[in-house]
Amino acid sequence: MSERRPAPTVGQVVLGRRLQELREAAGLGREEAARALRVAPATVRRMEMAEVALKIPYVQVLLEAYGVSDGEAEAFVRLAEDANLPGWWQRFHDVLPEWFSLYVSLEGAARLIRSYEPHFVPGLLQTERYARAVLEAGTVGRTTPDAIERHVSLRMARQRLLDGANPPHLWAVLDETVLRRPVCEDPSVLREQLDRLLELTERDRITVQIAEFADGPHPGTAAPFSLFRFAEPELPDMVVTEYLTGALYLDSRKEVSAHLEVLDHLTTHAASAQETRGLLEDLRETL
Repeated sequence: MSERRPAPTVGQVVLGRRLQELREAAGLGREEAARALRVAPATVRRMEMAEVALKIPYVQVLLEAYGVSDGEAEAFVRLAEDANLPGWWQRFHDVLPEWFSLYVSLEGAARLIRSYEPHFVPGLLQTERYARAVLEAGTVGRTTPDAIERHVSLRMARQRLLDGANPPHLWAVLDETVLRRPVCEDPSVLREQLDRLLELTERDRITVQIAEFADGPHPGTAAPFSLFRFAEPELPDMVVTEYLTGALYLDSRKEVSAHLEVLDHLTTHAASAQETRGLLEDLRETL
């Protein structure tokens, strides 16, 4: 049976879906594919759903059973070998929830990240002190100071994504509440965070907009969420919305379209990127 691992990488999600498409195109059910491998049908399902790593001998047998050409099969196997390599974030396995591992993988593979955040500055834009204050406020009685520091280190490591040679375009809409609610008693923490936002919004591939109180209610008030878009045509847009103890990963066309419509509404009605800089500067002056 294929070995289980903490969470799938984006490559495993893509290739698992592709294996399912190839099987269906060949007119085979999971039971028939399982017979080719001499395993239970559940093993095929787990591979297709990226619940287990892609065992290369199994992949090779399945590709042959599906009638895939030698050239395409060789390319698929190379991709599978790369997809099975652990992500850099696995070194934080001691504090990284299983449900969040895929989020970090999506983050690292995306070419465009669009998000709505009603509560806090997005993790990729947080300062170390702001991140620590948020984590301390949200984990009272549930973790240790050492674990909080590990979480802060993970969050700072994620931000290296924005400093690379070809970073994704990060486009975030923040509710005005994000800027008005202090995260701790020390005002310098929020002041430092505002300085960081002003610095980051000068970058070409970072766009921040504020949904102001004066604009009233809007469709995004239901929950925070992020939409990921990828360069690989095999991987459709994916939406992730978090809740208290986990997250939902949505990739159906209907659900993604609904969230994309909300994002378009928000970006149209929120303060523009230039207006947002003015709001940030004005608030900074009051602290």
